[in-house]
Amino acid sequence: MPGHLRDYFVVLPDSAAGAAVAGRLPVRESTGRSAAQESTGPAVAGGDGLTVLHPSGRPWVVARTAFREVSHLRRGDDALVLIGPDRVPESVLAGLLEGAHDRAGLERRLARRPGLHHVIARLSGQTWIRGTASGLRRIYHARHPEAGTIASDRPAVLARLIDAPLDDGALALRMLDFLPHPLSRRVVWRGVHETGAGYGLALPVAAPGTAAVPGPAEYRWWEPPAPELPLAEGARALGEAIAASVRAHVGGHDRISCELSGGLDSTALTFAARATGPRRLSLLTVAARDRYSEDETWARRAVELARQDDHPKQSAPDRQDHGSTAAGRSSATGGRPAAAGRPADPGRPADPGRPAGPERDADPDQEHRVIPADDAPYFYADLASCAAELNDEPLPVAPGRARAELLLGRARATGSRYHLTGYGGDELFLGLPHAYQDLFHGNPFTAWNHLGGLRHQLGWPLLPTVKALLNRSSFPRWLAGAVTAEAQPVARTPLLSWGVRQSLRPWFTELANSLIVEEFRAAAEHAEPIDPWRGRHVDIDAVRMGARHFQAMEDIGTTIGLPVAAPFYDDRVLEATLAVRLPDRISPWRYKPLLVEAMRGVVPDALLARTTKDHMSSDEHQGMREHGPELAGLWTGSRLAERGLVDDRQLLRLAAEPFSPVLVEHSISSTVAGETWLRTAENAWPTAPSRSDRTSPLTRTSEAIL
Repeated sequence: MPGHLRDYFVVLPDSAAGAAVAGRLPVRESTGRSAAQESTGPAVAGGDGLTVLHPSGRPWVVARTAFREVSHLRRGDDALVLIGPDRVPESVLAGLLEGAHDRAGLERRLARRPGLHHVIARLSGQTWIRGTASGLRRIYHARHPEAGTIASDRPAVLARLIDAPLDDGALALRMLDFLPHPLSRRVVWRGVHETGAGYGLALPVAAPGTAAVPGPAEYRWWEPPAPELPLAEGARALGEAIAASVRAHVGGHDRISCELSGGLDSTALTFAARATGPRRLSLLTVAARDRYSEDETWARRAVELARQDDHPKQSAPDRQDHGSTAAGRSSATGGRPAAAGRPADPGRPADPGRPAGPERDADPDQEHRVIPADDAPYFYADLASCAAELNDEPLPVAPGRARAELLLGRARATGSRYHLTGYGGDELFLGLPHAYQDLFHGNPFTAWNHLGGLRHQLGWPLLPTVKALLNRSSFPRWLAGAVTAEAQPVARTPLLSWGVRQSLRPWFTELANSLIVEEFRAAAEHAEPIDPWRGRHVDIDAVRMGARHFQAMEDIGTTIGLPVAAPFYDDRVLEATLAVRLPDRISPWRYKPLLVEAMRGVVPDALLARTTKDHMSSDEHQGMREHGPELAGLWTGSRLAERGLVDDRQLLRLAAEPFSPVLVEHSISSTVAGETWLRTAENAWPTAPSRSDRTSPLTRTSEAIL
């Protein structure tokens, strides 16, 4: 059954029609664990979720979450609901709600906490809902024919409730590799709308003395900070934000796991996770097929350094797959105090069998499992498994689903209760070349010096680089021409504009091409950039794109019963990064300098010295060869072709020619994602039960209060 049935919430109007909608919500399929709920005030716990009530007694927030915690507090007619990775204690909720008389007051208080939650609030008669600035948590809304405006974190739920058809224009857009702002907000169902990241949705109420309910209104609640902090100060703030985000996800959990790829991002989170004091920490590394890969070497080095000067509970060497090494906390962390004896979060329920208080060992049992390269599926393996989840939209990470499921399955087999990944690190800390446009305005000599180093590394010709640097085209003008039928050179092209120009694929039909071009043209007529500065616009858009793609990993975790997190997508981490001066944050001569300085004293210096990064392009090309028959089966009876968006005959030919120059020049991953998503969407909903069968505890509660 699709993943969206396992984890979602909806926000309903205070009306009999809104209560009736609650009774028609899809039932959440069990994942073997129910999220704990912090609920203070009127709320009803059903067999498959929690319902927070309006003052009238009708359902307000219906949350059917698999792992996310729902924290709720009501004081009179004011109420606050936070939905996120950690349970927020009543005392904290009270401190947020009491004294906050309006939206701005509440936001100032929320800014002191990790930015990981959906926020649903009612203050002084006003109701609003928002996600996160990073785009990891999003908000959608639709107009129900009887109930009016309803909101949710999953567009598929709204689409079902209003019986929305698919939108071919939005589907065609998803066949591109990158969907820039604001087109990324185009929902694939007609009548369902996404509220932009950094914006909230003010939900309407009936005017006094009337039954008329206006439409919802968006408001901006987040602005990126000015890039003013020097490296040392900014690194300190970033380190604190990363530590707080990791604690919010795994603090108090007895057994956790981390993906330790060997890269800087995953290594940083591994050592940050150790500081939360779990009893058992499982580290997983997928060995690479490329004999020149360095990731496994660095991963093993991280494990060895974590073991030094520690008190290991066993001394078995690393071995393939189920082999493990155990180590306690490392003193190679530069002397930072460990979290010895740290009391559990009073707001989080203890893991079963977990010792409480001082009996808890401060040094975690640490095991390192290396998954052999031959165990890891190539890309495009087991595409039929994509039917296990219906993401909010087609995501180009779908061809790698089998690899992700393998890793998360192995993590769950260790007994892990929460899994951390380093997703988001590249988008935040590498620094995209577009940022030098911003630096050029205030400090042209420094910008040109840095850009010169980057130009020589990337092979950018001098004159095209100067031309791109001096280009002052507006964002709407760039957006209108951001897609073309011409092939785009992959290398030696200066990237200093508002984004990446993309080519329409040869297998797209004329209908698909016309839809895509028209979508870009129409959006350009009224488009405004995320930020007036090009570099900041591109940086924030890249983070939000990555956060959107990470949903696929979260949904796979929900399917197999293991919550998965990417702490770098925390709003506080994003803000801490953007607050640092550009020449300190990015450099052609240093690898991720801000993250390196932020983790100094937490991660051993020897690991912070890494300056290389592995890639997996060979696995993708080999995957097309290994799974050509599976791809051919995908294009046989193609749903995209039935909608007139792709030429299935050309795709069938390419499935038989995996090393075709066409596939070297044009990626097929987004088209594969669109096809697998459509096949899942057409079978997403179970047969609707009769009215007499809809008698879940939540439904009975909703009907009883009418």
